[in-house]
Amino acid sequence: QVQLVESGGGLVQAGGSLRLSCAASGRTFSLFRMAWFRQSPGKEREFVATISLRDGTTSYVDSVKDRFTIARDNVKNTVYLQMNSLRPEDTAVYYCSANGQRGNYWGQGTQVTVSS
Repeated sequence: QVQLVESGGGLVQAGGSLRLSCAASGRTFSLFRMAWFRQSPGKEREFVATISLRDGTTSYVDSVKDRFTIARDNVKNTVYLQMNSLRPEDTAVYYCSANGQRGNYWGQGTQVTVSS
């Protein structure tokens, strides 16, 4: 099993920045990809960014390109999401996910609120 714990959410003004962290524990050696998703009230959960834990390849949804950066620290088993130039439409619960050889895992989510 793998456990994921997100942190770093909060309230920020438009144009501000936040850094989310996702710490993985348990059978982390089985993981090969991690990602961030978000969900706003009344909307479906949407993909934000992903990173390969093997070669660092990243991918982003168009709406966050050039504003968000996903990064990994394989020693700490932690993935980060640096969010800059935040907009009110970025307000959501942000979830960390991990793909592994034995299954897919989700964190509990962290709230990000961007005020205008």
